[in-house]
Amino acid sequence: QVHLVESGGGLVQAGGSLRLSCLASGSISSIIYMGWYRQAPGNQRELVATVTSTGSTNYADSVKGRFTISRDNAKNTVFLQMNSLKPEDTAVYYCNVRKLVANYWGQGTQVTVSS
Repeated sequence: QVHLVESGGGLVQAGGSLRLSCLASGSISSIIYMGWYRQAPGNQRELVATVTSTGSTNYADSVKGRFTISRDNAKNTVFLQMNSLKPEDTAVYYCNVRKLVANYWGQGTQVTVSS
């Protein structure tokens, strides 16, 4: 089992920044990638960004150039730096850990961007 604890969400004005953190604990070996997904009301959960253990990253087109994902392997933590936030970024953001045979989710943290 992998336990994920997210932090850093909140309310920010459009154009502002937030930094999300996700601490992983438990059976943290053999993680393929860590990442962030988000879900807005009435929408499906969607990929935001992922990062592998070697640092390879992948971003949704909607956040490229504005968001940066990073990972501290020593601290088992993944970060999402979100700049130039837009109202359409408003959603619950979920931390995700993908292993070969299992997929784990955090409890989610709310990000609200006001116009």
